[in-house]
Amino acid sequence: MPAQSDHHDVLIVGAGLSGICAAYYLQTRCPTRRCAILESRDAIGGTWDLFRYPGVRSDSDMHTLGYSFRPWRGLKSMADGPSILRYIEETAQEYGIDRQIRFGYRVQRAAWSSVEARWTVDAVRVSDGAPARFTCTFLFMCTGYYDYERGYTPDWPDIERFRGLIVHPQQWPADLDYAGKRIITIGSGATAVTLAPALAKRAAHVTILQRSPTYVAALPAEDPVMRRLYRRLPPRIAYRLSRWWSIGVGMYFYTLARRMPDATRRAMLKQVRAHLGPDFDVETHFNPRYNPWDQRLCVAPDGDLFQAIKSGRVSIVTDRIESFTATGIRLASGAELEADIIVTATGLVLKPMGGAQIVVDDVPVDLGKTLTYRGAMFSDVPNLALAFGYTNASWTLKCELIAQYVCRLLNYMEKHGYVQCTPRRPNAPLPAQPAVTLTSGYIQRALDIIPRQGERAPWKAHQNYLRDVLNLRLGRLNDGSLEFTRAGLQQVHAARGAQ
Repeated sequence: MPAQSDHHDVLIVGAGLSGICAAYYLQTRCPTRRCAILESRDAIGGTWDLFRYPGVRSDSDMHTLGYSFRPWRGLKSMADGPSILRYIEETAQEYGIDRQIRFGYRVQRAAWSSVEARWTVDAVRVSDGAPARFTCTFLFMCTGYYDYERGYTPDWPDIERFRGLIVHPQQWPADLDYAGKRIITIGSGATAVTLAPALAKRAAHVTILQRSPTYVAALPAEDPVMRRLYRRLPPRIAYRLSRWWSIGVGMYFYTLARRMPDATRRAMLKQVRAHLGPDFDVETHFNPRYNPWDQRLCVAPDGDLFQAIKSGRVSIVTDRIESFTATGIRLASGAELEADIIVTATGLVLKPMGGAQIVVDDVPVDLGKTLTYRGAMFSDVPNLALAFGYTNASWTLKCELIAQYVCRLLNYMEKHGYVQCTPRRPNAPLPAQPAVTLTSGYIQRALDIIPRQGERAPWKAHQNYLRDVLNLRLGRLNDGSLEFTRAGLQQVHAARGAQ
């Protein structure tokens, strides 16, 4: 039985980009609340501390991936992983958030008691497996959305026959020397698009092997509009304007792509042809079967991928794997690719809530059967929020709005004497679909564990920043769908929720 720890008003799980963001807003907007952060790893940074493969970088503009309260310093829109990690660490240090973090605790179970109006969080100390217990009034999950322990690798035939090295980017060896090696990178997503030009600087040759193409857009590493703003205006004003410029451009392009998919496809393929020339088979290698933004677009800063292909250092093959061989991969077409190293950039394994079991009044919660409320909470799950970013824009934009909403909610509850807030499903039938609607493989493999969304507010998860600003910053808190409970009435509402 784990020893009882100190009680916290708010317990944040995860010390990555969204966890540090949540802590900042809680300490500035809810200064009387006692907060702590549990982090399973031994370092701040989450994704940006975990991923160490060559060339790792953001695929979102740093003026929106960075925090609005601490401007990103620099003109480079898509920064490298180490720079982003340093930014997160410095933010935590500057605001004293690093002193609130308890490293090395992996949350395994969180159980809500309506009678006590609190969460009991059971964790394990990673270093020695010792159990630990924490309690809190409000639980804020900032764990990201994927399994940090393993990436996704398909079950390919004869993979054990390959005599070279097989590496997944999520477990990139720090001492891997790939200079002069022949490398095959399997995958067509953001990781493969990032890895290939970076590896090609030292490798003998890099081949991107993809089963199907993805959309790749070449964007300037330094936005010329932002460069002019910083040259002519004070830094803070330039940052604000650059942030809104990035938000506006992103929303415009996404809306255009969804409303005019064929025109957007033609424009993107025209750009690729301009980079690779008329003799390159763009239709085979860069023309997906799906429409733009059915899956996330990939970004090539300054067209680095296209430059590497045109130089001959990177080649791209679109085919299916028949089997692995001792020296490489045999394709369905009969061709064979030889390699010294094979990189399986084949995706992530989704793991909502960091894999923790969520229990409400002794009943385990099936997250895949809940409805998302305002994209931040879940039906019939009290006093819990999840930081989950946009799929069509910067992750941080939505996480900031959710953190601000949680602060509004906590202050409202304190003002009115409430101890519990619970999103309640509407009585009328509400058609629902997964809250994340991308057709990407990692989403499709996890449809049964993804929360669902309705067709109307507040049960619809918008992918629109301006709508969420109105919804999360300015929308009514007591909207008829969020049930508030005062002390002493928990048992009545616990019985109601169990019916």
